[in-house]
Amino acid sequence: LSLLQDQLSQCSNALESSEELLELAAQSLDIKDPVEFLKVENIEWIVTMASVFRISPKPKVSDSMTHLMVDFTLERHMLQAVKFLQVPKAPEIDLAACLVADNCITVSWRMPEEDSRIDHFVLEYRKTNFDGLPRVKDEQHWELVDYIKATEYTLSGLKFDTKYMNLRVQACNKAVAGEYSDTVTLETKAFVFSLDSTSSHLNLKVEDTYVEWDPTGGKGREKTKGKENKRSGAPSPKRTSITTRSSARGSRDRFTGESYTVLGDTAVESGQHYWEVRAQKDCKSYSVGVTYRNLGKFDQLGKTNSSWCIHINNWLQTTFSAKHNNKTKTLDMPVPDRIGVYCDFDGGQLIFYNANSKELLHIFRTKFTQPLLPGFMIWCGGLTVSTGLQVPTAVKTLQKSENGLSGSTSSLNNIA
Repeated sequence: LSLLQDQLSQCSNALESSEELLELAAQSLDIKDPVEFLKVENIEWIVTMASVFRISPKPKVSDSMTHLMVDFTLERHMLQAVKFLQVPKAPEIDLAACLVADNCITVSWRMPEEDSRIDHFVLEYRKTNFDGLPRVKDEQHWELVDYIKATEYTLSGLKFDTKYMNLRVQACNKAVAGEYSDTVTLETKAFVFSLDSTSSHLNLKVEDTYVEWDPTGGKGREKTKGKENKRSGAPSPKRTSITTRSSARGSRDRFTGESYTVLGDTAVESGQHYWEVRAQKDCKSYSVGVTYRNLGKFDQLGKTNSSWCIHINNWLQTTFSAKHNNKTKTLDMPVPDRIGVYCDFDGGQLIFYNANSKELLHIFRTKFTQPLLPGFMIWCGGLTVSTGLQVPTAVKTLQKSENGLSGSTSSLNNIA
């Protein structure tokens, strides 16, 4: 009898221990954070042992009633058949296979060894201005792309307003996520600028990369040396003088008269750069181009020997032309919704494209002798400028092709 009582006591203790293990196992399995889950010691043993006394145990007694036991043979076989998933190893990013082009980043990676139990991958990226890991004080939050099934992914439609981008990848199976790969840093070179509101015409309202005609901002029609500075195309709208606004903005006289101009705040001094411009549908007149810093306060884009542009006039009838040094070349093609501007400073080329189709609009060929500022003229309407853009691959291809035809196609010649 005492032997049976000892065995009963041992079984009771075992059952109490299993209850504690079961509670611990339930708490462990309820942890959502993979990192915290991995901190639980002996998780496989806890889950296995906690389940032992919960799987319909059948008591068994010896014939002589001297021994009481619980037979777990069937349950042992069931538990032994359970396969626990191992934590995936960290992927390895193939830096040579990564590609940065057309404001897209293609990231490629591989597993250090084959693992058929990988369910998906997670890609994280963040922008930085440092070649390497970001400094703590300048660190940005990681952006996440989840449930990637392949070992390659393309981030598209990016604005490259920083010099570099950090990327890392982790592998996940059905149970847990593994460690992140080593972080790689890719260069994201592009031309970024804003519109310089401090130097714009009083009749223009400027906000970062948007400019619109503002008829209430001027002081009345201005004249140069007693002679009105006439603008080609439609007559200028009347401007209403508002005392409070004029006093607040009276010092902003970089452009005046009918030179309704605003410049970019960053100069092009070397290299190849690209940006795009979209005009509102009701815009009556606008110009897009570049200029040296010496553009006079009454000068208009394309009417000096230090500025180049294409001009669209929608007043009464639509005209589309290229302008430089007060000479005009009519462009016999539809006006695109978006205009792409490609400036190859060292190569002496300023090229305008249909930004949607990448069709060539016009090429200026010259030798630039001073830094260039993006320039914009607007009357009655608004313009939106897109910066942080890389030179599109299609534009590079067209440029090489057109360079081979230089001088043989009249539509590509400079305006003399």
